[in-house]
Amino acid sequence: MTYDAALDSALQRLHDEGRYRTFIDIERKKGHFPHAIWTKEDGSKKDISVWCGNDYLGMGQNPTVLAAMHEALDATGAGSGGTRNISGTTVFHKRLEAEIADLHRKEAALVFTSAYIANDATLSTLPKLFPGLIIYSDALNHASMIEGVRRNGGAKRIFRHNDVAHLRELLEADDPATPKLIAFESIYSMDGDFGPIEAICDLADEFNALTYIDEVHAVGMYGHRGAGVAERDGLMHRIDIINGTMAKAYGVMGGYIAASAKMVDAIRSYAPGFIFTTSLPPAVAAGCAASIAFLKTAAGQELRDKQQLHARILKMRLKGLGMPIIDHGSHIVPVHVGNPVHCKMLSDMLLEDHGVYVQPINFPTVPRGTERLRFTPSPVHDPKEIDRVVGAMDKLWSHCALNRAEMSA
Repeated sequence: MTYDAALDSALQRLHDEGRYRTFIDIERKKGHFPHAIWTKEDGSKKDISVWCGNDYLGMGQNPTVLAAMHEALDATGAGSGGTRNISGTTVFHKRLEAEIADLHRKEAALVFTSAYIANDATLSTLPKLFPGLIIYSDALNHASMIEGVRRNGGAKRIFRHNDVAHLRELLEADDPATPKLIAFESIYSMDGDFGPIEAICDLADEFNALTYIDEVHAVGMYGHRGAGVAERDGLMHRIDIINGTMAKAYGVMGGYIAASAKMVDAIRSYAPGFIFTTSLPPAVAAGCAASIAFLKTAAGQELRDKQQLHARILKMRLKGLGMPIIDHGSHIVPVHVGNPVHCKMLSDMLLEDHGVYVQPINFPTVPRGTERLRFTPSPVHDPKEIDRVVGAMDKLWSHCALNRAEMSA
């Protein structure tokens, strides 16, 4: 066997299928989000506008967040120096966890280096705490949730996406005495649809199951203090474990769970993904805490309102052009293309010809045949930016002779 030949073959398959992914080298401009500088492969540079970032509210540029990070960096230095159990717990980590617990009205919180690790570590650890646990997982859950459920070695049931009736069938088929947990999301980021939180909580009560919700695309964005869709709907008290991130709407880095003090204590004591990982740098923890605190305020609500307005405007204008928009009423704006080659071509032309950066979303992130461009408008994508992206999409859609029949939500 020639190893290089095997690698060549594997990479060529991605090229042949039109889903080989390339890094776009961008330099964000502090204070000028969403503008950035794209450095091309030939070394030339181009001013662009970022339309696919997860810094949904521009908090990565917020002066309050930057000031907190500078202060912590000057006070403590760069890294944390260890795992949380061995010299890596600082006052900044404790403040952050207190801020998160307050956000979700839970007794405690636990910070991880990413929401992926938080999902994986927590879901793979729960069967150690509840022997025989069955996890019921939505079919479109994040890869990190799927991985955590897969690795835990326990029983799992996959229910059809947002299909509460199918979930009920699965719950009814299992022993009532067996411990159970339902894992789902509040917003599914590729289509922008919402999970049926209240209906799932009702089933959890009926079948004595724990509830685990992934709010990573919702924290900072929904609820009067930014705690997510469960807060918006008055349901946080019915969720046992909430997973969130500081790397999207909060604009920094890291993930977490919020739950009862006993649950958090057990996870931190048993989860290898937490125990053996160096903790976040204190400056990062300080920035996260500052961002969460800011978005709890009226100023945070102003950003949320403006972001939602810009998302509605973009959807309305693209729909007006007959674009196949997937619209479930969230802040995410997916435009269905349905072909990986066309999707990549559109993305490349938007970037090269119009300075609009929106990454193609292809398999395995979404199923084959559902490839799309995923726009994430922010409060600072002003009307001129929206005009530019709408005009570019209209021109390129015609150039590529793509279908303009609108998709239903």
